[in-house]
Amino acid sequence: MNARHPVYTEKAECQDCYKCVRHCPVKAIEVRGGSATVMAELCIACGHCVEVCPAGAKRVRDDVPAARQLLAGGARVVASLAPSWVAEFPGLAAAQLVAALKRLGFWGVSETALGAQEVSAGVAAALADPQPRLLVSPACPTVVELVAKYHPKLAAAVMPLCSPLQAHARLLKHRYGPELRVVFIGPCIGKKCEADAHPELVDIALTFKELRRWLAAETIDPAQEPPAADAPFIPGPAEEGVLYPVDGGMIAGIRANCAVHAGDLMALSGVEAIQGALHDLDPATLAGPLFLELLACAGGCVNGPCARTRDGTIAKRRAVLAGAAYPAAAIPRVPAVELALNHPPPPPAPAACTDEVKLREALARVGKRTADDELNCGGCGYANCREFAAALLAGKAEATMCVSYMRQLAQKKANALIKTMPSGVVIVDQELRIIECNRRFARLAGADVITAYDAKPGLEGVALDRVAPFLADGLRHVLATGEELANQTVRGHDRVFTASLFGIEPGRSAGGVLQDVTEPAMRQDQVVRRTRDVIRRNLATVQQIAYLLGENAAESQASLNEIITAFAADPDAALTEDEESP
Repeated sequence: MNARHPVYTEKAECQDCYKCVRHCPVKAIEVRGGSATVMAELCIACGHCVEVCPAGAKRVRDDVPAARQLLAGGARVVASLAPSWVAEFPGLAAAQLVAALKRLGFWGVSETALGAQEVSAGVAAALADPQPRLLVSPACPTVVELVAKYHPKLAAAVMPLCSPLQAHARLLKHRYGPELRVVFIGPCIGKKCEADAHPELVDIALTFKELRRWLAAETIDPAQEPPAADAPFIPGPAEEGVLYPVDGGMIAGIRANCAVHAGDLMALSGVEAIQGALHDLDPATLAGPLFLELLACAGGCVNGPCARTRDGTIAKRRAVLAGAAYPAAAIPRVPAVELALNHPPPPPAPAACTDEVKLREALARVGKRTADDELNCGGCGYANCREFAAALLAGKAEATMCVSYMRQLAQKKANALIKTMPSGVVIVDQELRIIECNRRFARLAGADVITAYDAKPGLEGVALDRVAPFLADGLRHVLATGEELANQTVRGHDRVFTASLFGIEPGRSAGGVLQDVTEPAMRQDQVVRRTRDVIRRNLATVQQIAYLLGENAAESQASLNEIITAFAADPDAALTEDEESP
């Protein structure tokens, strides 16, 4: 776990599914030893990997212990409550939630939307300048990371203003003193990164899920809290700023503060939609200022990664809209605090390799030597084989992630094993057509079959009844019942065979291992095996009556070992000390 990054992997529970790779919009996942870990320097904290991980191996850093410790320290701590709380706790009165938070130890509760109103006023002032340029909202920390790391040509377009959370923290410290401590509570993982980057403003960022666990641990039910008589939020309730958690909400606040043509303001939500919109966008082609309100979560912050649910967007949106107000006395607003940003954006992510020679070398590592070999199946988590090859070169991926490569490798190993086995091996499908067999099986089946095998190695598709009908009934039984038939004696082609028949895929494929007991080597092997069985049985009896037999036991063993040595091809076939014990 990287304690400095809010998303991490519980490696013991990561199960080689690569689902996080498939769903990560920026492929900020590194796979090593089969374990997929988040690369903090590439991550945008969108939370998709946490949401889709079937094993729960992707987790969000728990900052509740740090918040408990902060509250226990005696400082005045204010909860900065995200405006999406009305969608997170439907039907709950603001005064009830504030009362519950105060029971946890918070000195006061304030709406982050107050900071959002400050940002809207700052953006409105910037839009008064008609100079053609692109302006990207600074409100969503995930979008800020996305643009800076993956669209560096547009990084300068991100407005150098505080986010709503930073502006809110500045407002609170301006009003209540610089020693005030601030803890954000909302649906966003990206806010944890923001708090980590600005400890001078925000001490800790908690998610709604963390708040729910904390309240449950303290046996506090907000719905059972009596509403306070006075105004719940300090220094007062937010107004148009409460619209920020729905897409288009920020624009509504900006338009309330200035007269801007609708075509100069655009809202987009969802990382994939944003990625597509920013692709090939050239600010030089603009005829005037264009402001983009970009929210990483589809539908807005009400559908944040740590919200109660990511469904029901319409109901959530209606709940948020119901709380908006546009007081004529306050609008247009004048920012009450300095909104200028005072830290550089994160560095861009390294560009993927485009060197054709290196890409071809990486593709060859997974058996893809021609364009036809590039299946682009997406099983590795990447959109196509070339993206996967670039990830291999960047050290983010492993060859074992390629499903087709691993299947081919497994098939080659299985084929090599089958071909080198001294026994005859055959695998058939549910219709008793051969899927694979080795040359030893063909030889046991007869001279004609050997000729056919040499012409078509493996005899794929050949009916078993044509080459080894004596195995058909047994394999039908295995396919029908799943029962394994071990060491069955069967007769065919004027010979006697020992066959072990087994299922592979229930009802779909089965296999058999065949030995000719009439061959001299087979008879010799059976004599050796049966002689060993005699020794074991004799020694068990001998040890029980050793006091009667004395040296005769050792002499009997020596004589029988001579028989084994005489029959066995390997002089070392005599019993070892371990075999001598019953």
